[in-house]
Amino acid sequence: MLVLSRKKDQSIVIGDHIEIKILAVEGDQVRIGIVAPRSVQVHRKEVYEQIQEENRRATQKKPDWSAFKQMLPGKNGKTDGE
Repeated sequence: MLVLSRKKDQSIVIGDHIEIKILAVEGDQVRIGIVAPRSVQVHRKEVYEQIQEENRRATQKKPDWSAFKQMLPGKNGKTDGE
């Protein structure tokens, strides 16, 4: 882990396209601004972890194919032409 000290209005640059700027320091809270391309997702860690968990759950669910099967031709004695 890289540990850096920064003061208000100072920045950290990641790669060529991401800048993290210290906007304010108030007590034990630090307000930061992040400049990054729109293609780069930026989340608070707790939100990121929720997204990852939801993605894991979604891939583990077994799909309910019953509604899909009802749309298939030949179901209930009907074909596409009827």
